[in-house]
Amino acid sequence: MDLKQPLFGIWDYLVLVIVLLVSSLIGVYYRFTGGKQKTTKEYLLADKNMPFLPVAFSLMASFMSAITLLGVSSENYTFGIQFVVINFSYGIFTWVAAYYYLPVFFQLQATSAYEYLEKRFGKTTRTIASLLYTFQMVLYMGIVLYAPAIALEALTGINRVSAILSVGLVCIFYSTIGGMKAVLMTDVFQSLLMFAAVISVIACAVIDKGSFAEIWRIAEKGGRTEILNFDPDPTVRHTWFTLIIGGGVTFLSLYAVNQTQVQRYLTVKDLKTAQKALWWNWPILTLLSLTTSFSGLAIYSKYHYCDPVTMKVIKSSDQLMPLYVVDSMGHIPGLSGLFVAGIFSASLSTVSAAVNSLAAVTVEDYYKPLYKRYYEYPLSEQRALIHSKLIAFLYGGVCLLVAFLAQVLGGVLQASLTIFGAIGGPLLGIFTLGMFTTRANQKGILLGLCSGVALSLWMAFGQPKPPPPKLPVSVEGCDKFSFLNVSTSTVTSTNPDDSSYFWLYKVSYLYLGVFGLICTLLVGYISSMCFQRSDSEERAINNPDLFIPPLSKRLAKKRNNNLTRISSGIGDGSFRARHDTHVL
Repeated sequence: MDLKQPLFGIWDYLVLVIVLLVSSLIGVYYRFTGGKQKTTKEYLLADKNMPFLPVAFSLMASFMSAITLLGVSSENYTFGIQFVVINFSYGIFTWVAAYYYLPVFFQLQATSAYEYLEKRFGKTTRTIASLLYTFQMVLYMGIVLYAPAIALEALTGINRVSAILSVGLVCIFYSTIGGMKAVLMTDVFQSLLMFAAVISVIACAVIDKGSFAEIWRIAEKGGRTEILNFDPDPTVRHTWFTLIIGGGVTFLSLYAVNQTQVQRYLTVKDLKTAQKALWWNWPILTLLSLTTSFSGLAIYSKYHYCDPVTMKVIKSSDQLMPLYVVDSMGHIPGLSGLFVAGIFSASLSTVSAAVNSLAAVTVEDYYKPLYKRYYEYPLSEQRALIHSKLIAFLYGGVCLLVAFLAQVLGGVLQASLTIFGAIGGPLLGIFTLGMFTTRANQKGILLGLCSGVALSLWMAFGQPKPPPPKLPVSVEGCDKFSFLNVSTSTVTSTNPDDSSYFWLYKVSYLYLGVFGLICTLLVGYISSMCFQRSDSEERAINNPDLFIPPLSKRLAKKRNNNLTRISSGIGDGSFRARHDTHVL
């Protein structure tokens, strides 16, 4: 094939337009049905009456972006299938999120997850945490739009400006007018398209090679099927330890305390339904992860004798999946369009989730307190709704702006994604200190948060870092591809000597959140022992609803015993005022 020729036909564009049109129409439908988005409860929380299954799909789609689809497939092509072990950590830590963190947020019933931090510690903690969340999500939204646009522009002929604007404007439209209901239902539609895109790649490879077994045989011959790496060394990029521990912390930072996901839990009627949605998210998330991983092996089965990155057919391994699609399926009308629609859908679902959640955080954490302080009376329901929609629209515009700035700043891509992970661990740490202990106080946990973020960012951006060791690739069969005129028998392999690098810079990227979490917990807890609690914090630790269920039961029992003793003391005249609030 000639990659310089137009790769997108009329049928491909038609499929893509239909997908974008359907997403928009879902937003229109929910604007003019039900309560017609007349309250912030309906706009931001879908009236708390959503079924569990759409919420389960949305939980998956919120963070399975186009970057994930392109990145996971290239990960398995380049480094092998060891990465699939991370799905075990999702199952293990789903239990932790569902039965420890989630009940606390349901007791609180607050639109913003960071309202918990104010009730437990104070306004300063709430503001700092929500600002960190806003910062990471604004950057991430821009990257989610920009990264796939680069890959698609290079291979399909779709201009990156058109790609960014198409996804961004459609997303802003249905998120702004349709609210959370539109976001959830479009996530279901877009999730199915994500599966269709990945499965189309696998199906094409099976037809080409004749069977799944042949794809696996080629991958095994190329050293891509190793999965039993139990090396405890934290500097090894992917092992069972890094994937279970590091993947688990990443999962909790997203699914236990992240505003985007907490807001989705609160769209259902009760705690049991939310837990059910979270448990169903696991097989859906795992199925997409496994199929995307296998698609990497499917792509390898075609290019195992001619690596497109080595031959500079593409600039990076993230473009492998789009290259495979246009190379293997470009001749089938509409199939390339279906794939691109799946990639666009992955971006749509992630950006719409972020826009709606950022609007909720901004209204609840910044705007309402400032409004009440300035006007000395609370913001009305009608005004809150109007301002929520306006803020959602503005965040969509900011998302587009960041996406366009990314092409100028270049290195901000990896930097932004690293910040996204590095901040998640410390934020998980302060929620954990608040929910799992009564000793933690505001001054202590803020020191812990600063220490955790500083350590994570130091590990993330400290230089120089050793390049990851890649599995061998071959270019000896490149004469078989019509878009290349080069034939060579060279086999390349990257095995860098990293003995001279500083140890902390060699630690697996999956441990960034782990180190940030541990640092936040240790510094936060020890520092809290050095500071005295404020009066509001003293009152907070007497509220069982602010703690995980086991500790909540102990606090409730202790409070009831104290009330019983006080009542008895009043009856016999031996009452003595006591104020003992220390539990841990």
